[in-house]
Amino acid sequence: MNGTQWIIFILIVQVIHFLGTWKLYVKAGRKAWEAAIPVYNAIVLMQIINRPKWWVILLFIPIINLLMFPVIWVETIRSFGRNSKLETWIVVLTLGFYIYYVNYALEVTYLKDRSLQPKTAAGEWVSSILFAVVAATLVHTYFIQPYVIPTGSLERTLRVGDFLFVSKFHYGARTPMTTVAAPMVHDTLPVLGVPSYLKKPQLPYFRLPGFTKVERNDIVVFSWPADTVRVFFKKEKGVDKPIDKKSNYVKRCVGIPGDSLEVRDGYVFINGKQLELPKSAKPQFDYTIYSSKGVSSRALNNLGITDFTRKYLSNPLNQEQVNGIRNYIIGFNQSENGQIELFTKAKGIPANLISKYRLSLKEITDRERTVPLTAEMVNSLRKDSNIDSVVQQVTEKGRRGINLFPQNPDYPWNYSQLGPIYIPQKGATVALNLKVLPLYKKIIEEYENNEISISGNQISINGQPATSYTFQQDYFWMMGDNRDHSEDSRAWGYVPENHIVGTPIFIWMSFDNFTEGISNWRPRWDRIFTTVNGDGEPQSYFKYFLILLVAYLVGNWFWKRNKSTK
Repeated sequence: MNGTQWIIFILIVQVIHFLGTWKLYVKAGRKAWEAAIPVYNAIVLMQIINRPKWWVILLFIPIINLLMFPVIWVETIRSFGRNSKLETWIVVLTLGFYIYYVNYALEVTYLKDRSLQPKTAAGEWVSSILFAVVAATLVHTYFIQPYVIPTGSLERTLRVGDFLFVSKFHYGARTPMTTVAAPMVHDTLPVLGVPSYLKKPQLPYFRLPGFTKVERNDIVVFSWPADTVRVFFKKEKGVDKPIDKKSNYVKRCVGIPGDSLEVRDGYVFINGKQLELPKSAKPQFDYTIYSSKGVSSRALNNLGITDFTRKYLSNPLNQEQVNGIRNYIIGFNQSENGQIELFTKAKGIPANLISKYRLSLKEITDRERTVPLTAEMVNSLRKDSNIDSVVQQVTEKGRRGINLFPQNPDYPWNYSQLGPIYIPQKGATVALNLKVLPLYKKIIEEYENNEISISGNQISINGQPATSYTFQQDYFWMMGDNRDHSEDSRAWGYVPENHIVGTPIFIWMSFDNFTEGISNWRPRWDRIFTTVNGDGEPQSYFKYFLILLVAYLVGNWFWKRNKSTK
């Protein structure tokens, strides 16, 4: 909906409100015309139902207002003596239109000094739960949102199983664009598996003032621009989602508006200079490790390297043995000599299970293994006398990758070599021709809602010939620190400013084995209560929290004891 349509919609709502309540306003000692003035009529209504005037603000906050409208309907009829449970349900189920019946068909009296206290325990519970949901939705939508890292695209800076608090007020909260949606959930209703929102009506994009802008090296949560997925890991037709209901991704911002960005051998260069990451960043690249003695799984595990596969040779297994180790096997093969090749993750098969099921296993340690490594891991391996070499895997320039931005043969880019590419800035103008069009086509058509047509060598935008284009908003380039295992801007391109959600500020909990079922979760104590952004090494404040908690509990105990003795 555009601005004119919204004005018409609001006026219609005001007319509906006036026609349904003006007699009630009069019976409450007000003037009929007071029911017709937008905003003012809401303030007067709060006075009539004896509720605080600041409730009016809640009526204009998207999503929150969906919770408040039923409350106002119920409070309105109760202010005129209609207190039965039946009428409460009717006014809610009729979306407030039962008030028309009260206004025109019933003889009611205004109860100026009615009791505002719930008359039953159930009413008290409903009131408490409702306003807890309102408060939580307000915080969730405009201030802080919990988030969990589901994939390894930022390993080892942020790890799978990290539970984060994401600040929305740093960059300024993006107000909801989807006006009708369930509170406290994103795009899908739990259990039911259906969309949690209606696509229309939509509000225009608006962002509240923040106290900082997105800078290079910030870790940013944003709405995935390319999202057409209803349910992840399920093959089905794509869906068209509103911006604020697209799936949330988290990456590192490596390019800001106005930058010239290039990826050389996997490393990011901005305006010709290599981007220097903060000390808190732990970027990983794929390296091939060579050893004539075989690359030991134990040596990799001792360094905390977990992204590799182990292979065992086994004699034929009976059903009991298969069932016993089933949860650890990710693949198997039948070898020519009758033995079975078993493949596991980095942790392998536990020794106690090998003993329990009398397994005859021999691990095959290949002479070379390719694994993602941080610089610290690389240095440690190169100091190991059993390791012959550690070589970074780099795709040569000119070799076109699969499904990479801008998905055009004129740009034979890959994850290791990309660009140079301009990051669009609001108000900046670029020359437009058939060569550069693939870089900006999605921006012009999808993000800025224009229509492109091509006739020969002539590009037209909205039916008008165009040789240049001026960008209407800022754009950013996002990449994962796990550089060779991250689907990011290298795959789907720029991230528009209106897709920015916030920035992670705090890891409040972290679990190992997060994808292996809750019974296998193991706390990472060194990551709990750890800050996310910053130039220095991440620091955990968990011990300080425990000290304060113990101090509070002890102090509270002494205070209560002293109070009881008096």
